[in-house]
Amino acid sequence: MKPRVICVPGSVAPAAQRYKPLLDGVAGEADLHLKDLEVYREAKPPAGYSIDEELSAVDRLADGLGLDRFHLLGYSGGGFISLAYAGTRPKRILSLSLFEPAQIPGTLTEAEEAFFAALRQKLDGLEGDQFMAAFVREQVKPGAVLAPPPPGPVSPEMQKRPAGIAALIRAFEAYEFDREMLRAAPFPVFYGYGDLSHPEQALKAGILAQLFADIRVHRYAGVHHFVPPEMIYTPDHVRLLLEHWRRAEELVPQLP
Repeated sequence: MKPRVICVPGSVAPAAQRYKPLLDGVAGEADLHLKDLEVYREAKPPAGYSIDEELSAVDRLADGLGLDRFHLLGYSGGGFISLAYAGTRPKRILSLSLFEPAQIPGTLTEAEEAFFAALRQKLDGLEGDQFMAAFVREQVKPGAVLAPPPPGPVSPEMQKRPAGIAALIRAFEAYEFDREMLRAAPFPVFYGYGDLSHPEQALKAGILAQLFADIRVHRYAGVHHFVPPEMIYTPDHVRLLLEHWRRAEELVPQLP
């Protein structure tokens, strides 16, 4: 049976855009089920929006697909949601795959707190294009090349992004989570990050490596958080993910 994977995108690009290169790359060797973020289901973030809404929505999708267990893949904000889901619902997870999660749920280390406090300060009071420009700039290394905004008017979907990102950041801060839950994870984890992203991404890789018993970390050269999706989900990256999912399938008899 082919691996069945639920894919959760980040806060900027919708799932179909974020994961098109991955969909093309697996070429039918895995069934990918794309799950857009609930924070964008309406023109404005839902009142009282929380991470629990995202977790419940993943439950609904999996239940609707008839999946008792599945592989979970998350990018950026979807990485935070995937980590929260894996920690609170470990019996549903066959494997976890992450690329540069926006944040690790739970109490931040001193180094993490310093980064996010500085990011909040840089974003405070900004809106629209200024918010997005600062949000992108602060998450890559100095000198990293950033693609210019696409020409023409901003699409209605992209107009949602500044408010949605702000709502996600607030929801991350409000979400209560015990990182120790990740130590008991029986499934394998794959963590990818780019060498041109802010060093905070490597910091998170080290933190997760101390929590997960079975984790593989891969650093991608010439990549940062905001490169086009095809620069992230390259044939090599797709190959590693397929190997990761197949290995997890072989481990199923050992799972509780």
